[in-house]
Amino acid sequence: MDIAPQDILVMLKLVSIGQRDWSYNNLATELGMSSSQAHSAVKRALSTQLALRRNGRIAPQTNNLEEFLVHGLKYLCIPRRGELTRGIPTAHGAPPLVDMLIEPQDVVPVWPHPEGKVRGESFSPIFRSAPKASMRDNKLYQLLALVDAIRGGRARERTLAARELGKRLKAYG
Repeated sequence: MDIAPQDILVMLKLVSIGQRDWSYNNLATELGMSSSQAHSAVKRALSTQLALRRNGRIAPQTNNLEEFLVHGLKYLCIPRRGELTRGIPTAHGAPPLVDMLIEPQDVVPVWPHPEGKVRGESFSPIFRSAPKASMRDNKLYQLLALVDAIRGGRARERTLAARELGKRLKAYG
């Protein structure tokens, strides 16, 4: 069974939720996908060992997830970059990396979105509903921005993002 980009979105949402209870319907609603998509994503994550069943609950397997996000995702989800547009900052243009890396003259990567308030270089999200889902959940937004820095950043950005993502995944686990 292959992994799909929405599987990563679902796993990052589960990290964001933490130890709270969740349902497929709530997960789907919060991520802008159908319940069957959310269920299939969790099923694929279990089969690829990005998630596990623990005490009757399904949870991200944070060690495997971190390894995949840092070393494999950039080959599965290559970002498409484009023209300048309005959108939601991501990668090194978003928290938590923005304060560490951005110079005032830098053009930041953005997910194109009509409600975005920043003008920057178009950067494709990991899944089409990720920008809207991130507007509802700041923890998810920061996790997605870190993943985007790994997917499409320069060496320093990738290193800082991998370190920060590792801290957040360890805090979950």
